[in-house]
Amino acid sequence: MKEVRLFMLCTVLMTMVQVCAQNADVNVAERINSWDVHGLSKTLSASALVIPAGLPTAMAVVALINEDKALLRDAVYIGTAVVEAVSISYSLKQLTNRRRPYDAYPDKIASYGHISHRSSLPSDHTAAAFSLATAISIKYPKWYVIAPSAVWASGVGLTRINQGAHYPSDVLVGAAIGIGCGMVNVYINKWLNKVLFKE
Repeated sequence: MKEVRLFMLCTVLMTMVQVCAQNADVNVAERINSWDVHGLSKTLSASALVIPAGLPTAMAVVALINEDKALLRDAVYIGTAVVEAVSISYSLKQLTNRRRPYDAYPDKIASYGHISHRSSLPSDHTAAAFSLATAISIKYPKWYVIAPSAVWASGVGLTRINQGAHYPSDVLVGAAIGIGCGMVNVYINKWLNKVLFKE
């Protein structure tokens, strides 16, 4: 009997936490969505599609032209971190079925960007941005690389909320995936360097 009461109490508490967290998530999303910076948000959000793919590609092209093996290794490391983050976040989207804020709360949150009806959890734009920012910061640990990349990646996350496409929790999960992939990729690339560069 004692176990049943404890189970019921835990169930009630977990439900209350989930409801409160969801309400906070919606309230913060609504507030950020109301900021009148939608033009800037659209541009910054689009940069999360171009820069994570373009930067490691440009690095690889320059490395191949100049026969710079070290730069090519860096390009592979950064590129694979981004690919991993996008792959994981896309796979998680298939497993979750969270409606976009503008779909779930059209009376509170408006869409200011491309309309998509795929799951909102996690934010793959944010995952890509944070994986790039983390990977480039690990490879080039200078303040003038780390600070702008962190500001840019955080800005991408905020723009996704401002556009009504994601909740703050979607962005946080995307950021965690991106940071995790950037860090774990250090070890994956030790193996990959042996395969690609015979090191």
